[in-house]
Amino acid sequence: MRLIVGLGNPGQRYARNRHNIGFMAVDEIARVHRAAPFRRRFQGEAAEVVLGTERAILLKPQTFMNESGRSVSEAQRFFKIPLADVIVLHDELDLAPAKLRVKLGGGNAGHNGLRSITALCGNDYRRVRLGIGHPGDKALVHAYVLNDFAKSEEPWVEDLCRATADHAPLLAAGEDASFQNKVHLAMAGRGWDAVKTPAEAGRAKAKDAN
Repeated sequence: MRLIVGLGNPGQRYARNRHNIGFMAVDEIARVHRAAPFRRRFQGEAAEVVLGTERAILLKPQTFMNESGRSVSEAQRFFKIPLADVIVLHDELDLAPAKLRVKLGGGNAGHNGLRSITALCGNDYRRVRLGIGHPGDKALVHAYVLNDFAKSEEPWVEDLCRATADHAPLLAAGEDASFQNKVHLAMAGRGWDAVKTPAEAGRAKAKDAN
């Protein structure tokens, strides 16, 4: 069994924030693969799903981002899931918008959700990094991740979540390289191979106008 965690903050106020793309991707996995309804469990919302030949628990912690590890550790202990079978989907500032990378372990790069999970569960879980790009200034990061995706970003966000869901059986099977490649090809096929952040798009537009 796999434990597939999407990170985000609970409530409608945060629902379309960049920080919540992990929730969005897990919701799409649930929809595409006809998961059981989400129920309140493990200080979060959990649903059972079958991905290819693998059973999985989808989990959306409802503890707020900084305390995500409480929910993840509770679910992990209940199902006796090895840390190597825990998969966390999260927003990644250091990855260009619409890009996806998978890695095992590594640093948390200032992500408080990952930091909480690492503190309570250990570090050697798999991370699906969903690129949202960087605002260009460290001082702008907090506001950037806690603001909604711009209207112009919504199409690639939807396509990235859908590609992640479509190929989730490969992820559940441990075929990370194949999963990553399939998502990359799907996004390139939709024309999302060079997406700019809103700030980058604005600078490019101003440069063209001059």
